[in-house]
Amino acid sequence: MSAPSEPGWIRSFPPAGWLGAYRREWFSSDAVAGVTLAAYAIPVSLAYAALAGLPPQIGVYGYMLGGIGYALLGSSRQLAIGPTSAISLMIAGTVGALAGGDAIRYAQIASLAAFAVAVLCFIAWLFKLSVLVRLVSDSILVGFKAGAGLTIIMSQLPSLLGVAGGGHNFFDRAIKLAGQLGAVNLLVLAVGAVALLLLLFGERLLPGKPVGITIVALAIGTATLLGLPAYGVPVTGKIPEGLPALGIPTLGLLDFDDLFPLAAGCILLAYIEGVSAARSFAAKHGYPLDVRQEFLGLGAANLVVAFGHGYPVAGGLSQSAVNDSAGARTPLALVICSVTLGLCLLFFTGLLTNLPKAVLAAIVFAAVYKLVDVRALVRMWQVSRIDFYAATIALVSVLLLGILQGVLLASIASIFLLLARASRPNVAFLGRLPGSGRYSDSSRHADVEPLIGVIAFRPEASLLYINAETILETVLIALRRAPGIRLVVCDLSASPYIDLAGAGMLHDLYDELAARKVIFSIVGAHAQLRDLLRAEGLAERTDSSQWLRSLDSVLGDEQAVTAQRTA
Repeated sequence: MSAPSEPGWIRSFPPAGWLGAYRREWFSSDAVAGVTLAAYAIPVSLAYAALAGLPPQIGVYGYMLGGIGYALLGSSRQLAIGPTSAISLMIAGTVGALAGGDAIRYAQIASLAAFAVAVLCFIAWLFKLSVLVRLVSDSILVGFKAGAGLTIIMSQLPSLLGVAGGGHNFFDRAIKLAGQLGAVNLLVLAVGAVALLLLLFGERLLPGKPVGITIVALAIGTATLLGLPAYGVPVTGKIPEGLPALGIPTLGLLDFDDLFPLAAGCILLAYIEGVSAARSFAAKHGYPLDVRQEFLGLGAANLVVAFGHGYPVAGGLSQSAVNDSAGARTPLALVICSVTLGLCLLFFTGLLTNLPKAVLAAIVFAAVYKLVDVRALVRMWQVSRIDFYAATIALVSVLLLGILQGVLLASIASIFLLLARASRPNVAFLGRLPGSGRYSDSSRHADVEPLIGVIAFRPEASLLYINAETILETVLIALRRAPGIRLVVCDLSASPYIDLAGAGMLHDLYDELAARKVIFSIVGAHAQLRDLLRAEGLAERTDSSQWLRSLDSVLGDEQAVTAQRTA
């Protein structure tokens, strides 16, 4: 996110920032990334368009036009925009029923959906609905990347092995792939394996060099000279020529009730998947991502695509990984990709005809295997089990349900895990550190001095409806185990907030202590807490003059009173 001191128009127009800081030496990296991304985008976009039930060239238009739109307003420097498998499936499953078998109407509705996505994106940006992405924590992101990486790898293995593949999720694909191992095309496997080895060793031995595009060129030359397509090696094939005819989408085709669910589903799918991927690359390269600005980037991409009569596009993890792996430094790589695609559509479609699909699968494989961060998962297990569980849920959910559904389920599960943890906060029972007026948790420091006749406890969380009962039960258990208690002190210094249920818990604790003729005091309450405590009548039941005081000063007064009574 841009610095607060920058003018608003700069924050809403990211090129003003990255172009101003652009370095000449970055251009070669962006150029190589753009051309490599274009080489990857052509066969993938053709396949996704067919999956969506649209003419194959429509998929290429999505990459070409979507990249230009996103480069203007998107905040990620590596995210690549284009058709995705999930959105293609959504279009295929929804538009067909709305088009009534009319192919022209089908294409018009798909284009109108892209326009509606753009409108909803601008509305979401206006009302700051980027809060949606806050449900995706860093731990979920680790699991998401691992699950998505494994899913993408599994989806590319059939192309590497020369088999049909199939399936709806990771495990289904794995089962179908296992049943097809007897039909592996050894020549396709050899092409893919050689390309993969060259990519892996090339990236290690020649970091920052155009390894990917060089291997693509070598693969095309080798396939052409040796006639590999005649031996059953799948290639990209003929690509229809010509640029898209720009125009305003056909409005009024659908009622709002029919169009909105489709557009809303696309934007939810596109935003969460795109931002989740963009966040991972932003973290990798050490720059902030403006998740609100991503609505504008996504909206601009879909608006331009709609004018080119395409269908909704999004930021995908696989194409972004290719873009990043090829060395993309800025969104200029997307512009170069778009220019390359435009030139290819006009003049050079024949040159890509013999590009083996196994080589593209190898490029994707080499780009995404690093997303499976085993070290991060092991570290979570060692440091924070709740983060590990969230990451594991994300990983398994993505493998079982797909990227969007997996992230949504993991986010919901993460919320429940956080609520479960918040419902059982640590309640520190305090003792005095020897020779000082400071107090610490007796369970963590064996050398603290116990407080005679006093229970001092500190809830290390806000006092909320989800944990109030647990805190009360914990204190009452401690009270039953310690006879002769004359004073109970609640230290709220570690509680930033209290709700009505938390205040009610303090009332219940006061009543229980009063029945036992035990004094109840509250100390260390912050301003917001004091306001609510006073509004809830606790000033009449406890000494409100003590709320601001420290535990040591209150215990000192209590000891002085006890000494006077003893004398």
